Amino acid sequence: MEQLIGREEEKVILQRALESNEAELVAIYGRRRIGKTFLIRNFFETQIIFEFSGIHNATLSDQLANFAQALTLSMKSLPVEPPVNWRQAFNMLEKYIGPLIKKQKRVLFFDEFPWIQTPRSGFMQAFEYFWNMWASRQKNLVVVICGSAASWMIQKVINNRGGLHNRVTKRIRLLPFNLSETAAYLKSRKIKLDQYQLLQLYMAMGGIPLYLKEVNTGESAAQVLDRTCFKKSGLLHNEFKILFHSLFEAAIYHMEVIRALAAKSGGLTRNEIIKACSLTSGGGTTQLLDELSESGFITPYVPFDKTIRDSIYKLTDEYSLFYIKFIENSKSQGAGTWLRLSESASWKSWSGLAFESICLKHSQQIKKEIGIADVYTEVSPWRYSSKKKEKGAQIDLLFDRKDNCINLCEIKFSLSEFIIDKNYATVLKQKETVFRERTKTRKMLFLTLITTYGAKKNDNYINLIQKEVTMEALFKDSW
Repeated sequence: MEQLIGREEEKVILQRALESNEAELVAIYGRRRIGKTFLIRNFFETQIIFEFSGIHNATLSDQLANFAQALTLSMKSLPVEPPVNWRQAFNMLEKYIGPLIKKQKRVLFFDEFPWIQTPRSGFMQAFEYFWNMWASRQKNLVVVICGSAASWMIQKVINNRGGLHNRVTKRIRLLPFNLSETAAYLKSRKIKLDQYQLLQLYMAMGGIPLYLKEVNTGESAAQVLDRTCFKKSGLLHNEFKILFHSLFEAAIYHMEVIRALAAKSGGLTRNEIIKACSLTSGGGTTQLLDELSESGFITPYVPFDKTIRDSIYKLTDEYSLFYIKFIENSKSQGAGTWLRLSESASWKSWSGLAFESICLKHSQQIKKEIGIADVYTEVSPWRYSSKKKEKGAQIDLLFDRKDNCINLCEIKFSLSEFIIDKNYATVLKQKETVFRERTKTRKMLFLTLITTYGAKKNDNYINLIQKEVTMEALFKDSW
């Protein structure tokens, strides 16, 4: 089986489930293409004795027929008759696995769990009964339930108020690879690219394993993007709509929020999203934002000196931003498309926003690089919108430190060594001044520059910048 890259924390959790002296119910959730199924199959390769996956929009009879087929495959027997309902299906499963778990730990794997629950099917009630009355008493049993519909998994399983209330023993929210894991994954596939090429890929694809699997040996980042994004047959050419419609019932509203955030590099508050997307201010909007957050498409940040009510939502899914900016309405296709687009003004604005988002995700690596890994910090962006004759300012990323200091981070994506000229030096001074005046903070402020290739050490740099981080630091482990 293919080598399992990264996922160190997740492997620890799964190993504990195997070594436990009790029955374990493990819930795993995360967006599609993230590698949930691969993780379970790989880690529990020798322990899985039954695996069943739900089918999107399938009928109850189809799901039950597929269950019978999965049981037949596991038992290596003559075809099993499809059960008439889920209660009978779990009775059949109990009889099969009972003898197999008397002496050693075994695993049942239910993939795409939310898709099994069809309307009025009785699946959840049957599963709850199966777990509470039988499975939970089997000390050698691990039941893994997995789903791409993250919000459904949270609401119906982890926060279940019925028969599964507080029954989940371990949970895993699987996130995309970080840059270090992305580099290791591609290296394991014999892909040789330097850090800038890898960063280009990550800015467009994110750390989604299935997307990264599209990279072929001997290709540059531009060639990969031309083939996967700007050819009609490319995996990522139409992935956006397929992805959202497979995850959310009312996907059109979710996509509208994504588009609104893609247009605002500084992010939007909840009220600003409601206004931009013509949403209501009720619980439906809260649920929509929670669904996008839990699935990893957007991330709420609490700005410095603000409360959670003032959270700023930012688009943090790299592919969604790339699709909206370059693929959705592009007339260009085929070889050379990406290089041509990279000469446009929209490329410059996108690259800055994408790099900023990546830095926010790799805040632990940045902390380690500037020497504050062991200092308690709160991480957030910050902005102040100008009113009348006042001057506004935006801080891309700041580290509010317990040692009475704040690192104000300026993030700049550049194709070469960055130069702080006189005009830009004035901008940096203004940002620091506005931040000090508006927040009234008395903490020590350290201007910190985060770039791809570093900055020229001219007088402006020497007089302003206290700490510097390059993209190399983002590729390091955070622990």
